[in-house]
Amino acid sequence: MKKAVALVAVLALALTAFVAVGLAIQGATPDSSPAAEPTPSPTTPPPATVTEAPSAELADLYSQRIDWQPCESDDDHDCGFLTVPVDYADPQGETIDLSLLRVPAQGQRVGSLVVNPGGPGARGTTYAAAGGQVFREPLLDGFDIVGFDPRGVGDSAPVDCFSDSELDAYLAGDPTPDTAEELAGYRSAVLSFGEKCVAGSGPVVGHVTTIEAARDMDVLRSALGEDRLSYFGASYGTELGATYAELFPDKVGRFVLDGAVDVSLDAKSLALEQAAGFETALRAYVQNCLDTTDNCFLGDTVEEGLATITDLLDSIEEQPLPAGDRELTIGNAFYGVITPLYNRDYWFLLSTALASALDGKGSALMSLADAYASRNPDGSYADNSVEANYSINCLDDPTSVPFAKVPSLFPEFEEASPTFGRVFAWGMAGCRGVDVTSSEEPLTIRGEGAAPIVVLGTSRDPATPLKWAHALSAQLDSGVLVERDGDGHTAYNAGNECIDTIVEDYLLDGDVPADGTSC
Repeated sequence: MKKAVALVAVLALALTAFVAVGLAIQGATPDSSPAAEPTPSPTTPPPATVTEAPSAELADLYSQRIDWQPCESDDDHDCGFLTVPVDYADPQGETIDLSLLRVPAQGQRVGSLVVNPGGPGARGTTYAAAGGQVFREPLLDGFDIVGFDPRGVGDSAPVDCFSDSELDAYLAGDPTPDTAEELAGYRSAVLSFGEKCVAGSGPVVGHVTTIEAARDMDVLRSALGEDRLSYFGASYGTELGATYAELFPDKVGRFVLDGAVDVSLDAKSLALEQAAGFETALRAYVQNCLDTTDNCFLGDTVEEGLATITDLLDSIEEQPLPAGDRELTIGNAFYGVITPLYNRDYWFLLSTALASALDGKGSALMSLADAYASRNPDGSYADNSVEANYSINCLDDPTSVPFAKVPSLFPEFEEASPTFGRVFAWGMAGCRGVDVTSSEEPLTIRGEGAAPIVVLGTSRDPATPLKWAHALSAQLDSGVLVERDGDGHTAYNAGNECIDTIVEDYLLDGDVPADGTSC
């Protein structure tokens, strides 16, 4: 997800997020740290194939190899590190290590498939480790699935902005302030976020752009011994992949960009279209309740169902609900409602949580909100995804609306999403506390000269509307559009055999689908 709601720092993951949601509802703690320190091993892997570096100053980094070792937490997977410069303008200056995780091919190996789940801020190591749920058997058989924590994320020189208690308070805050007191608290939270990120993170906080992460991917390609990069990116991972294609078009191998982001849109347009996407998904959820139950607990029509949800959120804003030893605030409730909209298979969790909240109990919605932010039951956070999401988005595009001008956006945003519009409108002020600037010049992304890039979109995707896939496939010189008619975020491995076969035949055999294919 882009920074349409950067104020509340929403994290858009692929399937791994939904696995975490299910675990959290049941009170379990998801294991999100598979890329622990590798255990020593006497085995020395062969050196990687050395490919030509973009400059002589980068030659040593491009010639490095990955010392894969069994992961400490799971010896079925391999862990390693990749060294990259903090600043590519000073390639022989300070460096950082990126955390890597590899799931070795289970059958006849085709090569390495680098994967990214989006966010920004989501851990690629966790995504790869969950490969058995994310990818189907053909890809697991043919590829080493390689995930990396992008710079500033997870175990890769992570940005650090808030203590756990401060992050709790931030996420619980009212995302739609409508009193002077609420606005003062909102303003303070926004302005302190960027300040605390700079204070807690060091120089890397100014070098966590998508462009720099894409440059890291080319160093990774070389270290893997691949002449061309094969890549699967979901959600924001599509923007990362498209950026790579612009920077290194001759190194693009087989690319799948699933749940595409329209990289040409300005911040306001992104926010408006994403707000509309979540409204569409919520309406689909309510319609499903009406279609699949004799007496939907939300009401007798879609409009009644939406009104029930809106009234519930309004009541929680006035009076938070008990949630164990905590209180479910309107900020938490917002996360709890949008989380299961990412995947139709988890709509039942939303129904359970809403029914419970209507009965005055907030624990189920709180569990969904906690899973969304990677909060563990003990109050710690499994990763820094919220902080990384904010830092990367606001460095990529620091566009921000002054607090006093946000109310003027309400009519437009409420037309796009009567339920969530004001949250997205206030999110337009989310980067006002950022004092660092990117050292990278913005790109116009075309990817001219790249091999065919398959771009996937889903008709009722809440986070990345289908129109974004249309736009990105047209912007990319070699873009090939494939559509899935369905619900939920991203298209692959979502129960559509047509989509799954197209993706697997393309990645494994190079069979390029016809542009505009619909499944």
